[in-house]
Amino acid sequence: MRFIKKNYGWFIVTVLAILPLFILANFLEVEYASGFAVSLKESAENSDQSTIELLYHISGEFAIRWMTAVLSCTPFFILFGVTNLYVRQAMGIATAIWSIIHFIIFCAAEGFLETFTQVNYMAGFLAVLLLVPLLVTSNRKAMRRLKSKWKKLQSLAYIIVLLSILHVAILDKTWIIYAIIVGLGFILRIPLIKASIIAFRKRRLE
Repeated sequence: MRFIKKNYGWFIVTVLAILPLFILANFLEVEYASGFAVSLKESAENSDQSTIELLYHISGEFAIRWMTAVLSCTPFFILFGVTNLYVRQAMGIATAIWSIIHFIIFCAAEGFLETFTQVNYMAGFLAVLLLVPLLVTSNRKAMRRLKSKWKKLQSLAYIIVLLSILHVAILDKTWIIYAIIVGLGFILRIPLIKASIIAFRKRRLE
């Protein structure tokens, strides 16, 4: 019980990251007649998009949502002073896993070589590649071994989010929402602005 209380944030993030998998499962058909077989439904109900297009959209949306959430942790601390944001690590893992799922769906439908045919595809592929080392080193053992290099490695997240926004910008106008959120987060990180907000927050508490 003490373990659960101490790590409740991880459990919440894990549940939120797993739940959308049930949405993806709705697009699958399981057959038992001639043995166990899993296939995609021929078409998506109540939608003018194909099943594979919906899978692209859903997995990609969750990937960039988690990424935006990760980059919003520091601005959240600056604005509200909440320090126990250790769930950021769990959010980062969720981001990487959903991005990899998104890429796997793409390769299964279009083929790996299709990755290099368009700028947005290449941007997305580079983002996934950069996420892999962050995923592999998202543990205490890696943090102790890499020490100060670990933080430098984690700074790749800024490049990844820019590549991700470029990826969806060419595909869908909803990228503007994520760009605004991330952009405001970067503004709050500016030392002068950050110091002013923290000082104002402290004066309010006095």
